[in-house]
Amino acid sequence: MTVRSGGRIRPPAGTRDTPPTAPTPTPLRRRRTAELAGSWRTALRIARREARRARGRTALVLAMITLPVLVLTFVAASYDMAELTQEERLDRQLGVADAALHWVSRHPVVQDESGDSWSSRDPEPSGPGSTLTTEELTALLGPGGRVTGIRDWIPVSVRAQGRDETIMGRALDLTDPLARGTARLREGRAPAGPDEVAASRAALRRLDIRIGGTVTTGDGPRRVVGVVEFPDNLGPMLALHPAAVPPVEPGPDATWLADVPGTVDADLVRRLNEQGLVVTARTGAEEESSLRLWPGQGGADVNDLGTSVLVGGLGLLEVVLLVGPAFAVGVRRRRRDLALVAVAGGDAAQLRRVVLADGVVLGLLGAAAGLVLGVAAAFAGRPLVEEYVFGARFGGYRCWPAALVVVAGVAVLAGVLAALAPAWTAARQDVVAGLAGRRTPPRDRGRWLTVGVVLAAGGAAVAALGATRTTPTVILLGLILGELGLVLCTPTLIGLLARLGRALPLAPRIALRDASRNRASAAPAISAVMAAVAASVALGAYLASDAQRDRVAYQPALPLGNIQVSQTQADRPAPPLDEVAAAARAHLGASAVVPVNFVDCDAVSGPVDYCAVEPVLPPERACPWQPRDGMSAAERRLARADPRCQLRSHDYYGPYVHVVVDDGTALPLLTGAGPAEAAAATAVLRAGGVVVTDPRYLHDGRVAVRVDRASVGSVSPTPPVSGVLPGHALPGAVGPTRLLISPAAATRLGLTPRTTSWIASAPEVPDERQRQRFTDALRPYGEVIVDVESGVPPGGSEPLLLLLAGAAGLVTVGAAGIATGLAAAEGRADLSTLAAVGAGPGVRRLLALCQAGVIAGLGSVLGIVAGLGTALIILLSTNRQYAESWPIEDPYPLVVPWSTLGVLVLVPLVAMLGAGLFTRSRLPVERRLD
Repeated sequence: MTVRSGGRIRPPAGTRDTPPTAPTPTPLRRRRTAELAGSWRTALRIARREARRARGRTALVLAMITLPVLVLTFVAASYDMAELTQEERLDRQLGVADAALHWVSRHPVVQDESGDSWSSRDPEPSGPGSTLTTEELTALLGPGGRVTGIRDWIPVSVRAQGRDETIMGRALDLTDPLARGTARLREGRAPAGPDEVAASRAALRRLDIRIGGTVTTGDGPRRVVGVVEFPDNLGPMLALHPAAVPPVEPGPDATWLADVPGTVDADLVRRLNEQGLVVTARTGAEEESSLRLWPGQGGADVNDLGTSVLVGGLGLLEVVLLVGPAFAVGVRRRRRDLALVAVAGGDAAQLRRVVLADGVVLGLLGAAAGLVLGVAAAFAGRPLVEEYVFGARFGGYRCWPAALVVVAGVAVLAGVLAALAPAWTAARQDVVAGLAGRRTPPRDRGRWLTVGVVLAAGGAAVAALGATRTTPTVILLGLILGELGLVLCTPTLIGLLARLGRALPLAPRIALRDASRNRASAAPAISAVMAAVAASVALGAYLASDAQRDRVAYQPALPLGNIQVSQTQADRPAPPLDEVAAAARAHLGASAVVPVNFVDCDAVSGPVDYCAVEPVLPPERACPWQPRDGMSAAERRLARADPRCQLRSHDYYGPYVHVVVDDGTALPLLTGAGPAEAAAATAVLRAGGVVVTDPRYLHDGRVAVRVDRASVGSVSPTPPVSGVLPGHALPGAVGPTRLLISPAAATRLGLTPRTTSWIASAPEVPDERQRQRFTDALRPYGEVIVDVESGVPPGGSEPLLLLLAGAAGLVTVGAAGIATGLAAAEGRADLSTLAAVGAGPGVRRLLALCQAGVIAGLGSVLGIVAGLGTALIILLSTNRQYAESWPIEDPYPLVVPWSTLGVLVLVPLVAMLGAGLFTRSRLPVERRLD
């Protein structure tokens, strides 16, 4: 082969001259992937360098991302530890025993393998069923079997340190190895007799006693000899000796721990099921997977899951809005560097990646720090969370891997979303202006305002739809859409306000101008304040309206100021009226005390387990419609229009009638009737009649009364007893619907009066000390409780309203502080210019105060308007739905939460004062490099 002077290779003779083959091109997709990976790798390196350079801004962003990740991780890990596995649950329930036996029925049952569910084998038993003694149960287990009984949920009335408390007790023998496995003796020793108890640490704190102290119960004094802990209940508990309570017999609270010779086989389970016992034993089945998507048993509810996702979305949006200003300021500080990237050949996509990489890097760092700190905090704070939050010991140390992955992903997503708007801004900046260090004024884009208005209107419509269907998920979705719409409208609103600020003094004019020029940082901060305030105001308005609705619907049990004294232990004899009256006059200042006699059915043919006495409506006055699911709209309209069917929601299954036996003595204090009405009603009672407070039951001067009774051991049902008696109506009586039966009418219906309550009239409401002295005076007759009618429903939403306002205020102050600090860091050149033209030192402080006022004030005003509008839409939609429902629902009144609004109005002032106090007044004089 020869080479010519031109460098061309001449092939040997006899060979064909074939053209040279071109190099194989790299596939387009592979090349693009490599370019994309290289671009992201470079962007991430730049982001890492920028994070080290701007340490203050980096720390701020990391703190705002790490904090919610830490909280969510702490909650997820604690929840996973609290949800016991099958093996942990059985160990806690059985201890060292082989099985737990629960009596559930007097008839044979069929259970599943685990004992979690069961059903009666005979759905319609014909006889009274069988009972079982402890000896017979031991015989069923076979030779060598042994059981120990446990009684749970025993209310124990305890008196210690001059106070009366009711504490739940559990009767078991802590010296028996079978029972000791379900409890832990922390200090002292186990009770050795009925006069000794062991208490949990929570019970010792509540009673303010120690080991060796004495508590007084209804059965006499008992000495505390040990500290016991029940892993399934860390609240106030007492461990009683089995001799202190009746022996365990078949009943709803009957449980035995069994030591079985051999194994718990199917034949043993079948024999025990024949006696109505359900067996819980270790089956040896393993759990399906250690990586559980949802801890606990069963699947998650779809509606609850959707609501949780939307609430998490609101929280994510709040984090994005708070972090966004920091990224926006970072982009403006780096506009020269980004312009150099563009000059070097970087396109718009690469510029966006450089800014988005900041969000990825800081999101990953925040997620990693939050996960580590959250898991460490959950493990370290486990004892406190067990005792004060869950009230039970956890299982093993573990976290929720699937949830942590989701939380980490959400943290990275928050960082990327926060950097998304600044990334688009960086990609559209003027390269020449960036190289010169000049700012390019933002352009008003009408399409964003249009999209924002459409989203706000659509969100309001969706929230209204969800309110009419009472679907929280749809309501939250509407709120999120409406909030996004308002966020998109905020930049345009800032521009309009800046134009109106031309007539303002210097400091507020500059603050509005800076907010308009730096909308990428000001708009997210204002939107974050608006979102927090709107949520607080909307929820506060709903709670205030709900509280007002409850106050309107509240039905007092007694006339205002009257006192009711009730005996809680039905098995103890009632104290004489003279002693109750003397104690009430001496300690409560009562002027009159009368007994209230409830009714019992006479035990003619044996013990009576069920006794119901009620007046009967005349047939022509009874509502022909029955409340049920699936009523058509036409049926509901007919029922609402029928005067006989004006049922309220609390009368859905018929009103509860309070029945007492009285000869007219207790009637004035019970009903609040005037002298003339009380005299007429007393005359009817003394004539052998009855008095009703609902006039519908009175027909032609008479009232029909029905008495139903039943006995568990009776094979045939007991026929009801009915009577039509002379009657009188008190339509203006205070309290629930009452039926007052005269003693003669009670005898005729086979009823026996029983005194367990007294009504007293006092000039003023007794305080806690007076009530305690009164209950001490009646201590020999057992425990009594004192109820005073104040006319106000129990509970209240005022503390929750203030808490919501405080949370919104915290977000407001934080967002204002962040935005003000970032604006001050970026506006140093403007401050230098002010100092050069002769501005005084106080101008900088006043300027910072006005900047904080723009952020906090504008966000609070928008949030209050949006919150009140949201509450108005939801309440009106709900009331519209109630207007067509039956039974009749009371509508929600439109109540403004003035306490919440008062706090939120003061919060911007606090933010402004804070900015003014913590800002240095000395203006810097710096050399301009551009």
